[in-house]
Amino acid sequence: MNPIGRLFYAASTSICTPVSLSQDVGAALGAQAGEARLRAVAEEAGFTGFRRATETPVNMVLELRP
Repeated sequence: MNPIGRLFYAASTSICTPVSLSQDVGAALGAQAGEARLRAVAEEAGFTGFRRATETPVNMVLELRP
């Protein structure tokens, strides 16, 4: 994990995850959910097309289709 990834993970853990847990859905995915978990959430939401469109050292861009 590069320094930016560590920063995102720390922010996600301390900010995003607690906020998510306070909401009704409470999925608590944060910034580091990972492709497999995001695929499961997308399929549960009714999307049938899912692929990793591109990625950089900082971002993973996913394409979802109905």
